[in-house]
Amino acid sequence: MEKEKIIIDTDPGIDDAIAIIFALHNPKFDIKLISTVAGNVDVEKTTTNALKILSEYKKDIPVAKGSESPLINTLETCESVHGNTGMDGYDFKKPIKSCLNNHAVNEIYKILKESDTPITIVALAPLTNIALLLSLYKDVKHKIKRIVLMGGAINRGNSSPSAEFNFYIDPEAAKIVIDSKLDIVIVPLEIGMKSLIYKDDCEKFKNLNKTGEIFYNLFKHYRGGSLQTGLKMYDPTVITYLDKPEIFTTQKVFVDIETTKTYVYGHSIIDLKNKLNKTPNVTICTDIDENKFIEWFNNSMKMCE
Repeated sequence: MEKEKIIIDTDPGIDDAIAIIFALHNPKFDIKLISTVAGNVDVEKTTTNALKILSEYKKDIPVAKGSESPLINTLETCESVHGNTGMDGYDFKKPIKSCLNNHAVNEIYKILKESDTPITIVALAPLTNIALLLSLYKDVKHKIKRIVLMGGAINRGNSSPSAEFNFYIDPEAAKIVIDSKLDIVIVPLEIGMKSLIYKDDCEKFKNLNKTGEIFYNLFKHYRGGSLQTGLKMYDPTVITYLDKPEIFTTQKVFVDIETTKTYVYGHSIIDLKNKLNKTPNVTICTDIDENKFIEWFNNSMKMCE
């Protein structure tokens, strides 16, 4: 089976870390680049964190540092959820390698331009890098197979009453990506809220392998849920979708992003009932089989070192 070429654009981040680790160990994926962006913490920390993950698993995948701020806004980070470093809780080894010298947007462009087949972009963060890529380098748009992203909310938000974090941090970037007419799959906030890992599983993971130990220690410090009420696996569900799309319910819909600076700034307008009579531009995940997700998560954990 031919592996799917992917570029992971990310802001690690505790749940990003697990998503990256699972992708590293999944035989279906050929990871060409990890690009970093400011989001959960500043871009220096997200880049260091990506390098730490790769060093921990001795994976030789290039890392490129990207945008340090949203397109027009001042950056708002999320240390209250992920800790000061972005990956508080586990003592990762010092990175063996450094990031590439070029900006992440230029590196993504280079990889796309040189690829003989289209590449999937896996976006786990604010979409600043991807929006810049699409704005600056229209000549490689046809080299993007699809964009599968975590972002947006069907109902309420988590960073404002109506906006999910990744879209809230850079609404203008989200709008550029959504309006790009590319094949886009959104895994929204609600999917992560249903994809829960509970205390009993965490206790099993702790002594399973190194990744289980990392998971247990990171998520003791994570504020995206709790061991008692269930840990919300926002970013890992994007990897789930890439690997097992059949466990999701999806719908083709029209989506737009609110960029007027009002109470609903960053809100994702997701027209599930076609009230606007607009042509669908996105595939949105509306549900996930929770039991099959837990089964997938357990199997993914066992595949890791």
